[in-house]
Amino acid sequence: MSAQPIGIGVVGLGRAFVLTQSALEQDPRVRLVAACAPRAQSRRAFEARYPGSRTTDSVADLCALPGVDLVYVATPHQLHAEHVLAIANSGRHLLVEKPLAIDLDDALRMQAAVEAAGVQLVVGPSHGFDAPVQLAMRLIAQGTIGPVRMIQAINYTDFLYRPRRPEELDTAQGGGVVFSQGAHQVDIVRLLAGGAATSVYAHTGRWDPDRPTEGAYSAMLQFAHGVSATLTYSGYAHFDTDEWMDWIGELGQPKSPGGYGQARRVLAGVGDAAAEAALKATRTFGGQVTPAPATAHEHFGPVLVLGGCGDLRLTPHGVWVYGDHERRFEPAPLTGPPRGTLIDAVVAAVRGDVAPRQSAAWGVATLEICQAILASARLGEPVRLRYQ
Repeated sequence: MSAQPIGIGVVGLGRAFVLTQSALEQDPRVRLVAACAPRAQSRRAFEARYPGSRTTDSVADLCALPGVDLVYVATPHQLHAEHVLAIANSGRHLLVEKPLAIDLDDALRMQAAVEAAGVQLVVGPSHGFDAPVQLAMRLIAQGTIGPVRMIQAINYTDFLYRPRRPEELDTAQGGGVVFSQGAHQVDIVRLLAGGAATSVYAHTGRWDPDRPTEGAYSAMLQFAHGVSATLTYSGYAHFDTDEWMDWIGELGQPKSPGGYGQARRVLAGVGDAAAEAALKATRTFGGQVTPAPATAHEHFGPVLVLGGCGDLRLTPHGVWVYGDHERRFEPAPLTGPPRGTLIDAVVAAVRGDVAPRQSAAWGVATLEICQAILASARLGEPVRLRYQ
């Protein structure tokens, strides 16, 4: 493989980019060289932080810049299809924020375009890349708990009450917790189950008329080889499952129990949708709010894997193994830059032409399950899956 850093161009300098920015800055295998964003303020901030970089407000212009090996698509969900099709046709590799798209037909067209262009697409960042998840996968592969029988994943957060743009509260435009958060849980469970899902039976909750989208869901997934998984998520800002994760937040940072209710209190002081969108902008690139340093691994709430001769419990620090006669802790040391496993996949895809596990086809399958959660809740019956 080439020792030259991979040149990365970014489309979209919003919150998604901010959460991955540190990983891209700290890993010497990659280098931020260009960005595309509609706001001049964001473009100027990018050029100031990365001397010698180029910026534009056109995806086509970004793809034409020299030195761009891969384009990171960090735009709102509903724009992914348009941007991925253009970038794939330019011959650039892709890193695409989850979900791959919000429409299954769009996702299938994206998969076909990537395959026709002969480029690699990595869907991420996703919590499936988290080191404890990767460790759990290795333990399962080693037969530590025997065959996987059942998986339980649960996460309660304040997601729905963080500052949002209007489209983030509109399911038709990719808003709500199923697309933004469900994709994480589905990714984790599919990795740990080790097989293709066959059906989904789900319920969703829309419990706040002022936030008119799905704020909660509970889903049961069946897999081809007999594994079942239950996924539960609530973003209604009451009970916080980080209490069960040693008060480590989703991004691996320490979290104070004294901050309970903060999201709702801040939102209550926001006057209207425009003011809320402006508050959201403070959390994007060039804004005033940046993530605190991580002291543990990122996570997505409690996950339990039940096997034929033992269970696994994932934590921000590693994995607890519960056998027939003893329990032990398998640590996952926090070493190297954050989100290193994501960069591993990017480097292997670009320099080694190694198809990532979280490929376009994987993104299609994850999206199909997210869509099935919504459809099953609407129909009141299980939904069969086709693209797993």
